[in-house]
Amino acid sequence: MNTTIIIPARFASTRFPEKMLKDETGWPLIRHTYEQAKKSKAATDIIIATDDARIFDACKYFGADVVMTSANHPTGTDRLAEVAKNLKNVDLIVNVQGDEPEIEPEKIDALIALYNAANAPMATLVCPFPKDKMTGPGSPLDLNCNKVVLGAPVKNGSTTLGYDALYFSRSLIPYPRENAGAVTDPSSYFMHLGIYAYSPAFLQTYVAMPQGKLEMTEKLEQLRVLENGHRIVAGIVDRATPGVDTREDYDAFVKRWKAAACHE
Repeated sequence: MNTTIIIPARFASTRFPEKMLKDETGWPLIRHTYEQAKKSKAATDIIIATDDARIFDACKYFGADVVMTSANHPTGTDRLAEVAKNLKNVDLIVNVQGDEPEIEPEKIDALIALYNAANAPMATLVCPFPKDKMTGPGSPLDLNCNKVVLGAPVKNGSTTLGYDALYFSRSLIPYPRENAGAVTDPSSYFMHLGIYAYSPAFLQTYVAMPQGKLEMTEKLEQLRVLENGHRIVAGIVDRATPGVDTREDYDAFVKRWKAAACHE
């Protein structure tokens, strides 16, 4: 199966403008994500999709296959669809966010395996929240961490491949009514990881779907799939890798990168 990873990379970012080109490690942030994605054993190609000439030039400089797209796309998935419609002989598209410089290639490969084994038009990954994150950033109460409710298991014989995703939300779901909203076991909640797999055909179907009330309310584009009657199968992995949404996230990444470089 020919699998292409497409990495959407916007220049404008609400919480951390110009983050894709921050280069305090000696590499721009987008290159770190690209180099991690290259380690996937299941993917055959990687393309960066951007709306900005500065990112385009930076990616060309370090040798990436990069495509310039419209700056008017409402979501990163729409940006992927513009690129995907011109690809030939591609069976599967994997959407890896550009601000994931530490994404583990094993997670990409696990997602590809899940999609290939499950009979669903779209696949994604989730993980339990850390047991010690009761409140605050990185906890189930954090509105910047997207939660997902899982339903019936998706099986291949006696093997559980993943679970049908019932709903995604920024809010605490399911709500612990008996505890008046207090979280007693964060690991019983699931965090959604922003990585997706879909066929090129379903990707074009997706962007042609109307945005529904749920998507527009939560500002979560994956809800468009559920609102229009399609399935998303979610695989469970052990943990999330830190993304870069803010300057503080980037500083923490640079610190980890420098510490790792000192031990090489």
